[in-house]
Amino acid sequence: MKTKLKKNDMVKILTGKDKGRSGRILEIDVVKGRVVVEGCNMKKKTVKPRNQQDKGGIMDIEGSLHISNVVVLTKSGKATRVGYKFEDGKKVRFAKVNGEVL
Repeated sequence: MKTKLKKNDMVKILTGKDKGRSGRILEIDVVKGRVVVEGCNMKKKTVKPRNQQDKGGIMDIEGSLHISNVVVLTKSGKATRVGYKFEDGKKVRFAKVNGEVL
């Protein structure tokens, strides 16, 4: 799936239990069309101890969200769509809401 999102982009969640929260993108799965956002969509995972020193238990990990459920935030905090343009012969991403380079 083609996407204009990149790792470390600040995004806002549009749907689900974390609607309205924002965070940084940690991972992007382009094949499945999903992103993992820092501190959002938390899931419980049980972990077995690997050796005598490790403790097993329940961990909180970030679950993935579909790409269509997040929107990029500008540096000023506005939600925007992303476009591409050429500046000085280089292709750059820009925010469509105010034209600033991302």
